[in-house]
Amino acid sequence: MRLADFILDDMETILAEWEAFAGTLLPAAAELGSLALRDHAPQILASVAKDLATHELAEARISASSGLSPLLAGAPETAAQMHAILLAQRGFDINQLLAEYRALRTSVLRLWLDSCQPYAGNPADIARFNEAIDQAIAESVSVFTAQVEQARNLLLGMLGHDMRSPLQTIQMTASYLAALNAGEAVSGAASRLIRSGARMQALLDDMLDFNRTRLGLDINIAPTNIDLEKVLADELDQLRAVHPDRQVDLEVAGDCRGIWDGRRLQQLLGNLVLNAIKYGTPDEQIRVHVTCDDAEVTMEVKNIGPVIASSNIGRIFDPLQRGPHPAAGNEDSGLGLGLYIARAIARAHGGEIEARSDEKETVFAVHLPRRQQTAANRG
Repeated sequence: MRLADFILDDMETILAEWEAFAGTLLPAAAELGSLALRDHAPQILASVAKDLATHELAEARISASSGLSPLLAGAPETAAQMHAILLAQRGFDINQLLAEYRALRTSVLRLWLDSCQPYAGNPADIARFNEAIDQAIAESVSVFTAQVEQARNLLLGMLGHDMRSPLQTIQMTASYLAALNAGEAVSGAASRLIRSGARMQALLDDMLDFNRTRLGLDINIAPTNIDLEKVLADELDQLRAVHPDRQVDLEVAGDCRGIWDGRRLQQLLGNLVLNAIKYGTPDEQIRVHVTCDDAEVTMEVKNIGPVIASSNIGRIFDPLQRGPHPAAGNEDSGLGLGLYIARAIARAHGGEIEARSDEKETVFAVHLPRRQQTAANRG
């Protein structure tokens, strides 16, 4: 009997083995009944049988087994994709997903070869079956990982949003204590709370922005008429208050009035300066140079410190990347999102950011056009 016919004729036997194995994948399968454990298994097997019975060119078979077969626009999800979505929603992990397919492959081939005795099964059927299973695995893994990542980002986004309120309460209480002039001990404790709260707020903002980008959303910006020099000077004043032991200088050339999102550009500058504080030599100054002309604004943050290897420059703006050598005594390594968020803010303004580093200095240069390139990103 050809393998395609066997799968269709003996599907109940195959499904019984699938269900028995799926039931062992604890704890996710503990509360699932027979129908839930089987979910889309019949459709997956029917799809495999149809593939086996269909003539296919060698090039198409290779693409299929690699998960590269094109899907028609507007076509419904395949059974393998729906199966992956359900497993992700029920708490299975990717190892359990792959284990199911390994068990299915083994069960089908073993049952079929046993039914063929004393004759051997058709070798071409075995090859085509493995290619069809590989295609199903590729479809399932792709959708499963996307589903898990989206669920994780949604959870982090909700967590970050819900953390804003208690953090604001802590910051307001600390500011109230600082204003009481209730003695050196209380003032010192309040100052530490204010600094820690500011750092937590920056981390929270970066995390929420990161989740927006991972969910396929752009960084929100709300451009207004601002004096960029004043906006950046205010941000540096706050950073100096939090890091009184570091020297941060600002130099501005030209007319820096224009249409940008001032709060976002403060966040961008803050992330770049904090990066310089983290990795720059502690007793060296950090210089911020802003040049404004008719076409664009160039903002450069310069520090002296360890050279960034040329092999790392290309990925320094990638998310969750952190430099290997923070400044001595600096234990705050952060989330590794600061430069990623800075680049996202620059691009939301139609600009770009670049880095260069040598024995003399490390420079992060931001280029912002005078006018918005697109209105798509406006709040």
